Amino acid sequence: MKHRMAFVFLFALMVAGCGQPAGEGSASPASASESRKQQQTVYRWKLITTWPKNLPGLGTAPVRMADRIRTMSNGRLDIKVYGAGELVGAFEVFDAVSQGTAQMGNGASYYWRGKLPIAAIFSTVPFGLTAQEMNGWLHYGGGMALWRELYQPFGVIPMAAGNTGVQMGGWFNKEINSLTDLEGLKMRIPGLGGEVLARVGGVPVSMPGSEVFSSLQTGVIDATEWVGPYNDLAFGLHTIARYYYYPGWHEPGPTIESIVNAEAWASLPADLQAIVETALRMTNDDVLAEFTARNAQALRMLVNDHGVQLRKFPDEVLIRLRTVSREVVAEMAGDDPLNRRILDSYDKFSTLVRSYHEITERAYINARVVRSDGGEANDGA
Repeated sequence: MKHRMAFVFLFALMVAGCGQPAGEGSASPASASESRKQQQTVYRWKLITTWPKNLPGLGTAPVRMADRIRTMSNGRLDIKVYGAGELVGAFEVFDAVSQGTAQMGNGASYYWRGKLPIAAIFSTVPFGLTAQEMNGWLHYGGGMALWRELYQPFGVIPMAAGNTGVQMGGWFNKEINSLTDLEGLKMRIPGLGGEVLARVGGVPVSMPGSEVFSSLQTGVIDATEWVGPYNDLAFGLHTIARYYYYPGWHEPGPTIESIVNAEAWASLPADLQAIVETALRMTNDDVLAEFTARNAQALRMLVNDHGVQLRKFPDEVLIRLRTVSREVVAEMAGDDPLNRRILDSYDKFSTLVRSYHEITERAYINARVVRSDGGEANDGA
């Protein structure tokens, strides 16, 4: 009996010395080895954009994002950024990421209307949601889940990567005094805004940013929208067009997207996935902040230093464009169930947030400019 008890005691000590079984608090040798391997692996990605190389704001934001990811990951995820035309054309970004030519892309979803017409909603809708409202819909109103469902068959995962805020209405070589001035007007304008322009008699032209200046200069187009004062000043559009119109009815809150190849995403360990998502959320906020500050500075320069003639679209024109915009958006869903769910989600959130912003954002802005004599204050201008 004594020998038997000694054996049992010795066996218990041996079991205790082995620690907890794998999966119950300690990693097995195999899983620990795999974890160390992932921590040592360097992932090298290509990021292709629809923007010209080093374009302020749009072109530089992906570079800053890649730098943040490289730093946050201690060099384990190294992303090299290519501008439009360096590896693929501006409008080939979606297909290239889908096919795995590059692991990541940066652009705007309305560039893929030929493949996915409803995708434009995830960028901007004429007379639709502002930047702040788009962020609310995407991240807390169900929009992001629908966006990813739409792109899933193409092996692409979308994420928000910035917003320019309400854009300008564009550059024109003639004044727009009535709807007749839009008839036959050849204008570079993408997305749903282009469809609206076509229905009021204009001729929308789609082209990448690198071709805008020369096309307007040579008369290939009569007018162009690009982004806003910050980018427009950098492009030199004020040197070839006389009139600068507002508001940007066609792009009230254009979301920039980053897309990731689904297989490349699945190959990343969880911590690197979290780093990418965190860096993109930061970039999404940072881009809007940059455009808010730089647009205000650049507009003052355009008007005060370069003599740009600022013009507001006539109410008659805006009312007609708004009516046609509603018709265009209403037709987008067609008979496709997913398209209908996307449009219904957007409309529901739009109704909700607009009613709230009537008594917050709009009411405050109106209160900020009202004067005691009924005019508008211009404090700080």
